[in-house]
Amino acid sequence: MEFVIVTGMSGSGKSSAVKVLEDIGFFCIDNMPPQLIPNFAAMCNENSEISRVAIVTDIRGGAMFFKLSECISKLHIAGIDVKVLYLEASKETLMKRYKETRRKHPLDEISGGDLSKAIDAEAELLSEIRENADYIVDSSLISTGKLKEQIAELFMDKPTDRMIVSCMSFGFKYGVPGEADLVFDVRCLPNPFYIPELKKKTGLDKEVRDYVMSFEQSQTLETKLRDLIDFLIPCYLGEGKSRLVIAFGCTGGKHRSITFAKRMADYLSEKECNVRTLHRDIDKN
Repeated sequence: MEFVIVTGMSGSGKSSAVKVLEDIGFFCIDNMPPQLIPNFAAMCNENSEISRVAIVTDIRGGAMFFKLSECISKLHIAGIDVKVLYLEASKETLMKRYKETRRKHPLDEISGGDLSKAIDAEAELLSEIRENADYIVDSSLISTGKLKEQIAELFMDKPTDRMIVSCMSFGFKYGVPGEADLVFDVRCLPNPFYIPELKKKTGLDKEVRDYVMSFEQSQTLETKLRDLIDFLIPCYLGEGKSRLVIAFGCTGGKHRSITFAKRMADYLSEKECNVRTLHRDIDKN
């Protein structure tokens, strides 16, 4: 089991980091007291369905938080491969973020309401944990999208795995899917619906796909769409997008749209993207 403890300075981006970990397949829990982590890890280790776990624990836990080093030692003794991801940012950046969000620092009362003193105190309290962390990420000068990209790169075998690409087919007669990021209308192509032997079939049948792709305009459109998607995916990844829905629509959502959705999904799978396919209207009359 892969076990990650996410900690660090308040306001440094731990929430963004754990969202990325959740998107790439980690079972995540926020604000767990360190004393509970070893028992929880043992429970997860006995569950074959859980292979990746991320726990956020930080100064919000008060005095309980300072049992973290002891907790990590117990995990190592139990044979659990635990890694510590520590997030931080410059004092100026943290002060700016707190002023923008108007949130209260966890050490606000201890510092007498002085944000500067609270940040300094937290840094001092966390110094030992920072020194022993496996990964240290400074979010001072990077956007949220770049932070997500950096976190994903630490824990993904392939960068493309951090974004799920859904290739969807639909029928315009039933409405455009609201969740689609990109919508392509393929009603401009010859329709197999008017071929008697293909009418009752769908784009999942090879005969239908062969017919749709037998036309030069279909082949040209597919080439141009692949070029566009090849250009866009790295852009979306760079902005930290975790889900991309590419929708192909024809009249009824059974022939041309399914053909293009399936072929695009196959193409992206060959490029080692994390792809899912959905044919929304395939069962509609």
